[in-house]
Amino acid sequence: MKRNFILENLNTDGVDRRGFLKCMAWAGTGVLWAVHGGVLRSAGLSQLIDSTSGTLREGLQVPKADFTFVQISDSHIGFSKDANPDVIGTLQAAVTKINGLPDAPSLELHTGDLSHLSKASEFDTLDQVLKSVRTDSIFFVPGEHDVLTDNGKQFRDRYGKRTKGDGWYSFDSHGIHFIGLVNVMNLKPGGMGLLGTEQLEWLEDDLRGRSSSTPIVVFAHIPLWAVYPQWGWGTDDGAQAISYLRRFGSVSVLNGHIHQTMQKVEGNITFHTAMSTAFPQPAPGMAAGPGPMKVPADRLRQILGVTDVNYMENRHTLAVVDMPLIGGPVIQQQWKDTSDTTKNTSTSVVATNAVTIDNFSFTPQRIRVSAGTTVTWTNHDDIPHTVVSVTNLFASPPLDTDKQFSVTFRNSGTYDYYCSIHPHMTGSVTVV
Repeated sequence: MKRNFILENLNTDGVDRRGFLKCMAWAGTGVLWAVHGGVLRSAGLSQLIDSTSGTLREGLQVPKADFTFVQISDSHIGFSKDANPDVIGTLQAAVTKINGLPDAPSLELHTGDLSHLSKASEFDTLDQVLKSVRTDSIFFVPGEHDVLTDNGKQFRDRYGKRTKGDGWYSFDSHGIHFIGLVNVMNLKPGGMGLLGTEQLEWLEDDLRGRSSSTPIVVFAHIPLWAVYPQWGWGTDDGAQAISYLRRFGSVSVLNGHIHQTMQKVEGNITFHTAMSTAFPQPAPGMAAGPGPMKVPADRLRQILGVTDVNYMENRHTLAVVDMPLIGGPVIQQQWKDTSDTTKNTSTSVVATNAVTIDNFSFTPQRIRVSAGTTVTWTNHDDIPHTVVSVTNLFASPPLDTDKQFSVTFRNSGTYDYYCSIHPHMTGSVTVV
């Protein structure tokens, strides 16, 4: 019998590449959307496709639909850390599941973070894998990792040649109006995703004159609803966009970014986040911060294999309930929200010239140095970060794992900075 675990475990995780890919294969990283009468219904590809045969599971039937489309997200091509050393393989596993559907989906939506470091070679690799998808068209919106180095120009040149502004656009298919939004540009210190005035005005104009009976599908990278503001999981001006959508009878808002599936319903609007084809992230409040989560093989399906999830929030807990396409609820998970949003989060000022970036935070967050001191930031996360002055006095390139950035401070004053990729990360340097 073949084993999925290595016999000599030097990394203490108990999983080798083959075992990891097998787990990912049945975890299923993609969502099939079936549309009937303007109403969307979702199913995780792992529910539908048998990982051994690559075809529809025996005895299952895909519900009647006017047409279907597929959503995938957060492929992070170029990532190679312990959480998943083979993101190409897991993306291909998702493609295999899509191609195993009895009827090819009419289109595919990729909701961002195609790449990990915005490199041309990473986009090239993703394009090669997606060439084999059985679908008529693929539509993209950028994630923050796709616009790291050139303000998104390379992404737009490849995937958004007929888009507006920073890459937003709309199109119609099978009687549904699709809207691709961009909320990963011009992020503000301490904030979340941002649409901006120009895009919001375009959205209002795009919807003006459309019948309220028109089904609407909006897709963007960062959730438009406030999933967990403490980690930047939401969009600062998302409520304004939602206000333009409330008059429509059927609205679905599809996002990625948080690498897990959650659903929230407000009237006729359903918000749905997709899991990643690359790696899971912790549930809100269950870790020091977001980021790649390394899990053993026997837990991977639990983390990545969630399909259709209802999201509920109250003062004490967050809960998700797995609602599969066929049958009733099968899994209920709860996690305690350990954050206290009322407490004073200020930190003491520390005398040092070294700042560590780890767990999506700058440590120490506030430092004090004398004039002429060189301060060095070192990134220990598996995810790239930047160090950017709020007043544009200095800005680092994207710092991958173990990369450093230094600034010499010659004049007294307080210099506030943040990570332009993850703007909830902030810090300051006081020079005396």
